[in-house]
Amino acid sequence: MTTSPSPSGGLPDFRPRAAVHLAVEDLIVERGGRRVLDGVSLTLAPGEALLLTGPNGVGKSTLIRALFGLVRAEAGRIRVAGDSVEEATDVAPHCHYLGHRDALKTALSVAENLAFWRDFSGSPGATVDEALDAVDLLDLSDLPAGYLSAGQRRRLAIARLVAVDKPIWLLDEPTAALDAASEARLVAVMAAHLAAGGSILAATHLSIALAGTRTLRLERRYDQAELMP
Repeated sequence: MTTSPSPSGGLPDFRPRAAVHLAVEDLIVERGGRRVLDGVSLTLAPGEALLLTGPNGVGKSTLIRALFGLVRAEAGRIRVAGDSVEEATDVAPHCHYLGHRDALKTALSVAENLAFWRDFSGSPGATVDEALDAVDLLDLSDLPAGYLSAGQRRRLAIARLVAVDKPIWLLDEPTAALDAASEARLVAVMAAHLAAGGSILAATHLSIALAGTRTLRLERRYDQAELMP
């Protein structure tokens, strides 16, 4: 993906994403001898956003990590398919994973951190400057990341979503540490990704003001998990 700079700065224009569908069938995950997820199923089509909700410890983060391949599933099926993608069970190459840790090197500058991830991914999207502008960090591009506040660190992690082209975003508490203005910028980035045909699965305790989302609420009794319109 390439992008063109926004005429007035801020969010760049996303070009169309690859049309990739995600399907999860009867997923079972155990951690420490305890069944955390039991028979979870979901689908995510291009242009769709699905919010994972539920109480602490119910398995929201575990589900996100299992989809990305960071946690082993005991049973079930995870697969992706699309117009330009043959059906596969290796989901990670098609996904962004944004977890609780921001994955930054404190000695590197803001721009150097983002440039590393952009080059490492092999799927460059917006330029470093465009991505930093999208999260209002362009003025801090030369600052060592170790000097950033918690909210600024989170915004730098979010900038990877813009700088690297991946059709599926797996986001774990994406609004953590963000103030109201930064959250609004994140929602704008998410909306632009959806409009370009991307998809989003986000685990959250808080509401996200993103239009057209569905909600999958995980309950402690997993047979009560339900997909709500």
